[in-house]
Formats: sequence, structure tokens, C-alpha cells
Amino acid sequence: MHCTSCSRNIERTLGKLKGVDKATVNYATEKGYVEYNSSILSESDMSAAIEKLGYKATFENKDSSESTVRSTNLESQISDDKSDKEKLAREKEVKELKDRVTYSAILTVPVLILALPEMLGGIVAIEYPEFFMINMALLQFILTVPVMYLNRDFFIRGFRGLINNMPGMDSLVALGVGTAFVYSTAVGFQFISGSIYFETAALLLTFIVLGKYLEAVAKGKTSEAIKRLIGLQPKTALVVRKGKEMTIQIKDVLVGEIIIIKPGDKIPVDGVVVDGSSSVDESMLTGESLPVHKRKGDLVIGATINKTGSFKFKATKIGSDTMLAQIIKLVEDAQGSKAPIQKLVDTVAGYFVHAVIVLSLIAFAYWYFIAGQSFLFAITILVSTLVIACPCAMGLATPTAVMLGTGKGAENGILIKNAESLELLHQVKVIAFDKTGTITKGEAVVTDVIPIDIEKNKLLEFAASAEKNSEHHLARAIVDMAKKKKLKLNEPLSFDSIPGHGISAIVRKTNVLIGNIELMKKNKMTVAKETIATMHELELEGKTVVIVAIGKKLAGLIAIADTIKENSKEAISKLHSLGYQTVMITGDNERTAMAIAKQVGIDRVLAHVLPEDKADEVKTLQKLGKVAFVGDGVNDAPALAQADVGIAIGAGTDVAIESGSIVLVKSDLRDIGKAIDLSRYTMKKIKQNLFWAFAYNSFGIPIAMGILFPFTGFLLSPVIAGAAMAFSSVSVVSNSLLMRGYKLKN
Repeated sequence: MHCTSCSRNIERTLGKLKGVDKATVNYATEKGYVEYNSSILSESDMSAAIEKLGYKATFENKDSSESTVRSTNLESQISDDKSDKEKLAREKEVKELKDRVTYSAILTVPVLILALPEMLGGIVAIEYPEFFMINMALLQFILTVPVMYLNRDFFIRGFRGLINNMPGMDSLVALGVGTAFVYSTAVGFQFISGSIYFETAALLLTFIVLGKYLEAVAKGKTSEAIKRLIGLQPKTALVVRKGKEMTIQIKDVLVGEIIIIKPGDKIPVDGVVVDGSSSVDESMLTGESLPVHKRKGDLVIGATINKTGSFKFKATKIGSDTMLAQIIKLVEDAQGSKAPIQKLVDTVAGYFVHAVIVLSLIAFAYWYFIAGQSFLFAITILVSTLVIACPCAMGLATPTAVMLGTGKGAENGILIKNAESLELLHQVKVIAFDKTGTITKGEAVVTDVIPIDIEKNKLLEFAASAEKNSEHHLARAIVDMAKKKKLKLNEPLSFDSIPGHGISAIVRKTNVLIGNIELMKKNKMTVAKETIATMHELELEGKTVVIVAIGKKLAGLIAIADTIKENSKEAISKLHSLGYQTVMITGDNERTAMAIAKQVGIDRVLAHVLPEDKADEVKTLQKLGKVAFVGDGVNDAPALAQADVGIAIGAGTDVAIESGSIVLVKSDLRDIGKAIDLSRYTMKKIKQNLFWAFAYNSFGIPIAMGILFPFTGFLLSPVIAGAAMAFSSVSVVSNSLLMRGYKLKN
């Protein structure tokens, strides 16, 4: 594809095919994403439609099952560099363009030399041998035809676009260069009188293809983040099979296998340490330079680097299930998505080429029929206007910046799943937080056990038995305390979770309720004023208090505290300094929530909010402006989806990756500030790119139409117009590439 009109035309063509639900084509990444009904439409049907426009398509995914496709595609990408088709295609494209530039230049230089006497117009006397003078037009024609043939794709796609009423940049080149060539051929063979124009046609094509070559090289650099991620994966793994150590290809590693890691080794897949300990460099994943100590039971991530010690770990995720594979997929998806601002560009591009063709014809008609200039003068205006117009720069302005922005985020442990989130993040006014696992560590510990007419250990034993199979963080804290005291736990005969209130279970044929006051009232139990006062005192200390009832009788209180993350207070302070309002939405009681909020500096607290109601609270906050919601798991998924930007904490969980549109790999709230800075900087680059792209066309087209000629006598040469068009897109990509050296700020 040569410009945004190309991608738009392909997108429109695919979108019109019966069976296609959605089609998106990205000019910068040169990829298309199609959702379609395979029982109605086939890949060959799509190929035929694309080829009819003058393009060729290759399909990455051959399986009709999306999950299988993703798995196979990502696993082959990571396990074998040779299968990186995108890299090979890019290298092939660059080589072909380089060859075309070289051969076109070799043929164009003699054409230019032969045209010098006429171009200089007698200013400098140049005389060639009589043979050349007699056969000047024929020689230039013979040398120009191969240049036209080498660059025939401009004409094939250009005229097909015109025939299908989908003109693009190729159409402008085909019309401009074609007009110059046909006119010169007619003059050279003496069908009409005038001056030959072969050097203009040859030079235009050479400059344009040179621009395309430089653009392809620059575009290749925008996807370096993906290349680096793919290159991180080691090729082999040292495993233990049948009691023996053996080195195997990474694609042959099985889930559950024991893998040996020695000092300096790259960890091949995700897993859990089963023996030994070491420090691991996880900077590729988190951007954090300090190594992380790993011991038995700790999670290790594929592609991270072991530093000093040796250890063994059990493989838990391989191939496309590994964290690295998921990161690569997220970055690829983001780079293939379109930011909302791209809609403006697509709208303009839809009318741009048609408008340029009309303007060039108006300019020709004015200068030839009204102003009375020569036919050659009017043709020069026509060709210059056609070739100086450049939709390429507009098409590259947004996606190249998005590609660099998402890549920069991935390098810093900030995974951005789509371009829309990257654009919207810097526009948010309110940042709402979940409490547990987001502001706090989510590592709850029992701090107080207060029995009522029962032994303390018996109270804890019944409560822990009831909560034994629960996954809630408060339940785990109670069970951990009971195990620490070596109490005997019984298997509950029944267990029922009551969202937002607590649980009901049967332990040793006795009913057990654990939860809040509402749960007790619902079950017609009265909580004494003294007990409520004790609860309030504990809650003012930032502790969560649950009431335990055994056999329809209040048995006591258990207070649980969750430690605040080290960086939460600093992160929220930074957000305040940037002018953001902060809100905490939690299912916890108001006193506990207020105590936590006070410690970290949260502006506003919404307590007693059930999981299913969090999304409604976010919707209410959206009346104040755009809202970002920061959460960590299943309970937060509706709120993450409702928010303008959902920020998920903890990339180690599949739930977080699926829930949020931005994922903070390090689970460090300070990275929210970095993500906002990245959003602002990316949008700054997009606006710069669009300004120059629109400014270039706004000034270039009128000049090519001859607006300065009546005042200065200046007439823009088609060759200079072609060179300007060729390099405008290169300048836009180069501006985006400056993002590679940017350091994110908190």
C-alpha cells in the first residue's frame, strides 16, 4: 500500500463483501483484520477482491478457530525466527524498492543529461554529437520506458482505482506521470508540436520510489518494539526427562516438565520454582532494573534472565500461553487498532484524491483557456498539482505514533491494548480506584480475634473451616491464621457465597455465618451495641471486621488488615499534583474505607458498593468528565469495562489482561503517571504529524496550481513537486521515530 487511500479502499472493498462483519486495514503496519462468516466467505474470495484493486494479500491465520489461530501463530512466531513472515516480507519489500531506486536512477541520469540543453534554455551552451541531437526524443523515450515498466505498479493500481471509483496516491502518480509521458511521446513522434517531457516522467518516478524506499525503512523501525520482544525468547531449554538432563527446542517443552536454570540463562517459559533460589532480571517485563529474588514457590516468567544462583522450576505455561506471548499479542493488537483521531484523517482521505484531481483540471483549464498560457505551461501546472498532493503523510501521522507509543509502553511495563485508550487516557478528569489488591497489597492478615461466649481457638476453627474452600482474600487470611495455630479444620458440608455480604456454610452439622451486619440482620440476629462499638473502633484503625455466627448465635468478631502498597501514597500525591480527582470505590464498610483513604490521600470514598454496582458508580462519575478506573480482578471487570479507560493491576493474571484496556505489569500505581505522560506525548506527536501533513498539502497544492506565478513568475517544476511529495511522508515517520529516545515521566 502506498497511502492511506490504499488502506481505506481495501477496507471499504472488504467491508462490502457478503459475510464480513468488520474489516480494518492499517496502512502503517500493512495489516488487515477481518471478522467474517467462513460459511459464507472464503479467503480466496477476499484475495480476489483485493487483487481486483491491484494489491496482493497473504493470510497469517489458516485455522477457522480463533483460539487455535492465535495459539499457533504466536507460538510459531516466538519459537522460530524463520517463521517471522512479517520480518521477511518487510526485508523483501525494502530490497525490491532499493533495486527499483537503483535501476530507475541508472536509467534516469542519461535521460536527464540528454534533456539538459533544452532544460537550460540556452543559458549554458551544450552540444552533443549529431546522432544524439537527431535522435534525442527517441533515445529519451527508449530510456524512459524501462523506468515506467519498473514502476508499473503505480499505474496498475492507479488506473484500477480510478475505474473502481477508489482513487488513491497511485492514481495521482499515474495521471501525473502518465500525462507527462504521453504528451512527450506525442511530441517526440511529431504527432503534435511542443517540447518533450521524458526527463520529468523518469525523475518523478525515481524520486517517488526513493521516497517509498526511505519510508519503508523508517516504517520498519517503528515496529522494533515487537521485534525486540520476539527476539527475547531463548531457542532451547534444559529439561529433566526420565532422570536425565537434556537440551530440547523450546517448542518441545511440555507443561509440568522440570527445567534447570543455570547462572546467566534465559528462562524459557513461565513456571514455578520447585528447588533452589536466585536473583532474576525481569527488566524486559517490568522495566525495573533491580533483580528480583526467587525462591521455592515463586513465579518465574519466560524470557527473563537468571543472574547468580541455580534453580529448577516446573513449566506451567508454554507457547502462546506465556506472559511474553500475551504481551506480544497485546502490542500487536494495539498497533493494528485505530485511534479516534484517525477518523478525521480517514474522512479527509476519502475526499482528498477526488478533490486534487478536480483542482488540477481546474488549474489546467484556467491557465490554458482563460489566462492564455501555452499548452506546455498548463500541462506543467496539471502534472505538478497531481504529484505534489500527498495523502501518505496524513495516513502515516497517527499509526506510526501509536506504534511507537505502544512499543514504548511495553518497554516500561505498561501494556496498552488499543489506540483508543492511548488517546483517551490524557483526557480523563477522574481516576477511580478499587481498594483491595490495588491501593492495598491484597495480602490480608488476621489482627484480632474477639470471641463472644466461646473459646478463641474454637471461634477461629469454625470460621476457618467454613471459609476453607473460599478464594476471597479475607477468607484466606482466616484460614492462614488457623493453620498457623495448627488448628484442625473440617470440610464444610455446604458453602454459599453471598456477594457483598459474606458466606453461609455448614460445619460439623452446624450453621455458620460470616459477614457484615446486614447479613446478620437478614438472618434475624441482633448485634449488641457493645459489639458494634468494638467494630467501629477496629474499623477506624483501617481494619475490616467480620461477624461470626455459629448455630444461629453470635460467636465473635475477626478483624483483618490489608497492608497498603509502598508506592500508593506517592502515586496518588503525584496524580493530585497533575490536577486529577481521585476516588476509591470499595465493597468495604465506610469507616475502614475512610481510614485507608486518609492514609493515602484519596479525595472521595464510595463504600459498601457491591461488585455488580461498581460499574454504576463509574457511570455516575462520568458526569464529571472522562473516568479511568484502576482495578485488579474479576470483581472489577464491569467497572473496568464501563470506564473510559480501564487500567488493570497485575499482568500476572489472565483476568487482569482480559479486563483492562491498559495493564500495569509491575502493579505499581506510580506507572499510572507514566501512562498518562505517554498518552500526552503520543498525542503531541500525532498532532505534530497531522499539522505538518495538512500544512504541507495546504501550501503545496496552491503553489503547484500556480498561485505565485502572477506575482513572482515562479512556476513549480513537476520534478520538485514529486520530490517534495516523496519526502513529506518520510518527515512524518522520522518525527514519530523521535519517540524512541523519550524517557517517560511519573
